Amino acid sequence: MPDDKTMEDAIRQNAAGPKSAEVDGQKVEQHSLPDQIEADKYLASKKAMKSRNSGLKFSKMSHSGA
Repeated sequence: MPDDKTMEDAIRQNAAGPKSAEVDGQKVEQHSLPDQIEADKYLASKKAMKSRNSGLKFSKMSHSGA
């Protein structure tokens, strides 16, 4: 699974390039930018669910007593 930096770089590179290109009768088309962003959000949420605390942070709280 790609890490966050790799995915971020891929989205940035795809956004800078053309949506589709045709050379010698072969056509290439990329996924739309909103689709790429949704895929990144999905992968990030999937990664968070696999973590030990499922994206939650537990901390101990205590009052000062004064």
